[in-house]
Amino acid sequence: MSPGEAADRASVRDGAEVLVVGAGPVGLTVAHELARRGIRIRVVDRAPGPADTSRALATHARTLEIYDQMGVLDDLLARGRKVEHFTLHRNGRTLIRFDTDYSRLATRFPFTLMVDQQITEEVLRTALAGLGVRIEWGVELTGFKAGADGVRVALAGADGTRAEQDVGWLVGCDGGHSLVRKVLGLPLIGDSSETWLIADAMVEVDLPQDSIHWMSVGGGTVMLVPFPEPGRWRLLDTAVAGDAGEAHEVGRRFAGKISRALGRPVRVHTPTWVSVFSIQQRMVPAMGSGRCFVAGDAAHVHSPASGQGMNTGIQDGYNLAWKLAMAVRGLAGPGFLESYPAERVPIGRALLSSTKNATALVALRNSALSGLMPFGLAFVNAVPAVKSRIERTIMASMSGLRLGYPDSPLTGTGDGRPGPGDRVARFEAAAAASPGCAALLDELRDPRWTFLVFADPGFERDAASMSERHAAWLSVRTVAASPDGVPGRLADPDGRLAAELDAAAGTWLLIRPDGYLAARSGGGAGRALDDYCAEFGIAVPAPGAAVAR
Repeated sequence: MSPGEAADRASVRDGAEVLVVGAGPVGLTVAHELARRGIRIRVVDRAPGPADTSRALATHARTLEIYDQMGVLDDLLARGRKVEHFTLHRNGRTLIRFDTDYSRLATRFPFTLMVDQQITEEVLRTALAGLGVRIEWGVELTGFKAGADGVRVALAGADGTRAEQDVGWLVGCDGGHSLVRKVLGLPLIGDSSETWLIADAMVEVDLPQDSIHWMSVGGGTVMLVPFPEPGRWRLLDTAVAGDAGEAHEVGRRFAGKISRALGRPVRVHTPTWVSVFSIQQRMVPAMGSGRCFVAGDAAHVHSPASGQGMNTGIQDGYNLAWKLAMAVRGLAGPGFLESYPAERVPIGRALLSSTKNATALVALRNSALSGLMPFGLAFVNAVPAVKSRIERTIMASMSGLRLGYPDSPLTGTGDGRPGPGDRVARFEAAAAASPGCAALLDELRDPRWTFLVFADPGFERDAASMSERHAAWLSVRTVAASPDGVPGRLADPDGRLAAELDAAAGTWLLIRPDGYLAARSGGGAGRALDDYCAEFGIAVPAPGAAVAR
């Protein structure tokens, strides 16, 4: 079937509850999370097929945790390269090597994974296909009109065939030039700061590929970011004027700059991809209107200096999808989806600030600062405590592990750590291997919420009936030292899970589908859950409602 025929059939196709526009990492994340919750979706993309040019590389720790919950992590880990260092060079000298310091950011993934965005998209498409959803390539959204009960969308095939369709909801993951954003009238506020050049090439250089390499070259800087393939690097030059020129000339210029910075000859093969681009630092003040939403680059565009773009977009999509699924299934009240912009707009705003600072540091335009840099780094190298503090600051900014939603309209109350709005599974590898923590990590792969109650025999008698009542949206679990054949019980024989979650006997935790804590307390678990549902607009379905797993 041609793309035009696919669009033509749109007007008679029945049952699409959500239209996702854009089949990049963000759109694929939204589609995957909707589909595994049983939502009927369409995914369209104006491109004729999957992208064959290189784009984002860096996948940070919080995104890796999300991939684990989605069930796609193993496929990506096997095809990526772990990067755990950041090395600075100048005039033939290695000035300093910063290491990754996650000592105050507990995670099972204390590294950045370099994996080509093409591979990320391939893995997500495969997972989506396993849920019965195929991408409709060559189908473009040309307009839409949103009403109180749905959205009427206009689609066009590559051959010019046009059609219209009614859908319940529209999600625009259609990039920096988003039509969805423009039709909604959401302004992209900010500015354009610099012009940089990026190229992908094989490089003959004796540098370790477990590190990003930054080089001061006079009048600008060059960065080398490793691909998973041996010898292949992404090259970035902050001193660019006009067109890049022929690819072989780009390679020759990079070779000269890198050779001068390292003090030894380097050969750069003709790049396979070259791009000159203006760095945009812009975002929308809102991420949706009514039944229409935007995510990823459609909502915020910024510098690639710290590799945040794809990660933030995926986190947008992951945040939105479970909430939208609840709304589609009638499990959430009218105001529930307002938590999406309430949670993600402040993060986008903070991201623009951090990437602006990172851009200035990478480009190093200040000549006085550039001249003082070797002396400052020599001091940092000589004082381990200072170096460690800088390393922890870098990781806190880049990893996404510090992000939370304490001020969200979905965040309830409770004392303890993690607190409401915090990420729950703050486990290092040793903790994650314990029986109780491993069981919780497996539980978080369930697309529903989790209600976790510790060592409360009184509640355990009522857990089965509560589980049945809330099964469509909630997994009810009790925690005790031994399973003892009790349905729904998680075994925590060494008490590690209770210790990690600061959970004494009688403590309950309500965990959102994205792994953040909604509320916690001690005692009165059943009543507390009913109160939360009433306060935050969760509609409890009748017993026996279907559960999407």
